[in-house]
Amino acid sequence: MKLPRRAFLQLATGIAALPAVARFAWAETYPSRPVHWIVGFTPAGGNDIVARLMGQWLSEQLGQPFVIENRPGAGTNIATEAVVNAPPDGYTLLLANLANAINATLYEKLKFDFIRDIVPVAGIMRVPLVMEVNPAFPATTVPEFIAYAKANPGKLNFTVAGTQNISHLAPVLLFARAGISLVMVPAKSEPQAISDLISGQADLYFGNSSALLPHVDNDKIRLIAVATAQRITAAPNVPSVAETLPGFEFSSWNGFLAPTGTPEPIITAIGTEVTAFAKSPEISDRLSKLGIVPGGLPKEATEAIFKKDFQSFAAAIKAAGIEPPR
Repeated sequence: MKLPRRAFLQLATGIAALPAVARFAWAETYPSRPVHWIVGFTPAGGNDIVARLMGQWLSEQLGQPFVIENRPGAGTNIATEAVVNAPPDGYTLLLANLANAINATLYEKLKFDFIRDIVPVAGIMRVPLVMEVNPAFPATTVPEFIAYAKANPGKLNFTVAGTQNISHLAPVLLFARAGISLVMVPAKSEPQAISDLISGQADLYFGNSSALLPHVDNDKIRLIAVATAQRITAAPNVPSVAETLPGFEFSSWNGFLAPTGTPEPIITAIGTEVTAFAKSPEISDRLSKLGIVPGGLPKEATEAIFKKDFQSFAAAIKAAGIEPPR
C-alpha cells in the first residue's frame, strides 16, 4: 500500500495532537521492554510508514518503544518466518498485509502455516482497490468496458505494479469472470503504472484509492468502479464492480499479527489501542478523504477478512494460471 507522502505527514501531525494517556491498567505490566515490530518491506514505502506512525502511537500509549525492523524479501515470507519462530510473548509482532494472504495460497511449500502459526491482533486500515482507465478510453462503466473488450479482442492492455500481487490478481479475476482477455504490460512500481495509464500506454489499471484518487481529481485518469463490496465515501457516485459482477471484492489492508500462543491480554491491549488510533476523529477523517477505510477491527473480524481474502486470491491465482516463483 502506498499513500501520498503529504497525506502521511498530515496523519503524523494528527497523531501528535491526540491524547497520550494509556487506556489500560494492564499496560503497566505489558510492555515492560521494547517491542519489535517486523515489517516485510523496505523503508519509506507505504507499509513502512504506516508501521512507524502506528509504532509512534503505541509507544506513547503503552510506554515502551515499538522498534520497527525492516526485513524485506521473498514477498514478506522472510519477515513472517521470523515472527512465527519468535516466542509468543508479545514482544515480536508482524505488520501483515494482503501479500501474506496471497503467499498463503500461492506458495505450496513454506516453512510455516500462516493460518496455524500466526494469530490476528487487529486490523489497522483497509485501502480500496479502484478500477481506472485513461480518460480517452471509450468506456465509462464496467459493463461498457466488458462490451468494448469483447468487441476488440487482443487489442487492449492492462498494467500492473509488479506481478503476483493484488494489482495483478484483481484484473485477471475480473477478466475470467467477464470472459474477456487483455494483454498484460507490467510496470516496475505503482508510480510507473499510474504514469503509463496517464500517458495512454496502458488502458487499464487496478490500484489503491489513496494513490489514484488525487489523479482523478485532476482529470488525468478516469475512475470506472471501486473493488469494494459497497461504494466508498470518497467517491459515493462511483459504482462497485460487484454491482456488475456480484461477489467481486478486492482491497489492500494491513494489520497486527502475533505468533500463535500470544496471551490474550496482550492481544486485547494492542487491539484496543489500534482501535483508538483508527477511530479517532482526527485520523479517521483524513483516512476517509483518501478513500481509506479506518480499521481498528478486533481479532475475530480481522481473522474473517484474512480467510475471505485467502479464498479470493486462490480463485484469482487459479484463474490466471499463476505459478509460485522458482
